[in-house]
Amino acid sequence: MKRLLNTLYISSENSYLALDGENIVILEGNAELARVPLHNLEGVVSLGYRGTSPALMGACAERGISLCYLSPQGRFLARVTGRTKGNVILRRKQYAVAASEERLEIARNCIFGKLYNARWVLERFTRDHELQVDTEKLKKISVFLREASLKAQDCIDESSLRGIEGEAANCYFSVFDELILQQKKDFFFRKRSRRPPMDPVNALLSFIYALLSNSMSASLEAVGLDPYIGMMHADRPGRASLALDMMEELRAVMADRFVLRLVNKRIVDRRDFIHKENGAVLLKDEGRKRVLVEWQKHKKESLKHPYLEETMEWGMVPYAQALLLSRYLRGDLESYPPFLWK
Repeated sequence: MKRLLNTLYISSENSYLALDGENIVILEGNAELARVPLHNLEGVVSLGYRGTSPALMGACAERGISLCYLSPQGRFLARVTGRTKGNVILRRKQYAVAASEERLEIARNCIFGKLYNARWVLERFTRDHELQVDTEKLKKISVFLREASLKAQDCIDESSLRGIEGEAANCYFSVFDELILQQKKDFFFRKRSRRPPMDPVNALLSFIYALLSNSMSASLEAVGLDPYIGMMHADRPGRASLALDMMEELRAVMADRFVLRLVNKRIVDRRDFIHKENGAVLLKDEGRKRVLVEWQKHKKESLKHPYLEETMEWGMVPYAQALLLSRYLRGDLESYPPFLWK
């Protein structure tokens, strides 16, 4: 199994990244803020607009270090990677499956995993916080998600699968506010809002989803798959459709639970957000830095993978799932096994 290395997050909007020997140098104006050895890194995520030197881009590409550029609010801008990994036979198989009815089987398993995991997030909250949540309401949605996941397994067309997934996601988010146990005056959830997020919880969700999507894209590239050719999400220029497919099963367990931890443990508070005149809510620089530090800690926490039965760090789960998908496409597995957390 691949070893989890560090991801370098550059949260300053005015930082410029350059190369000096075997180090990334972070500059702001003429001042050097920090330098980081390349050999410790597997990826760099920059949340600014000033850019990166061509020399550093080349060094990262040569060493297999991905460069991802997000806006300060977490919106994906671009990814820079080196040579395509893996072999052409695997990618030809991926393209063939994506163009055939076989893609529906992979999509079904991804959505089954998504609904299964969303259900167990609710079940875990019901068990751990019985006196703080509306257990009857959460149990009702849990039952609905269980039934929806079984329907997803039996779906015979993509349109029906999307309908089941959409309805189930709406039901799951209808009780998401119940899971916010602290700072209720400042942190609440009414509905999912994007571009722009209209409240602090949605701002956090969008930001963490962007980070998770980047991890999934990098993992797919690492095993030789094309993250832009999806099985359920339609092909669109610049959209990593397969990464979006694969991260569906990880949203609730990796991203949603993490956001709830940030709020419920008071790691963030209302002072970490800017409320714009158009209603948009954005993370401030200091809040963003704190979230990134906690995200790195979260990625290093251990769990036992339910299918591989190996102990690994949470940050390795996207890679493990990408590896399982590649094994399925190679014919080593009878079906793609989604990540099922409990």
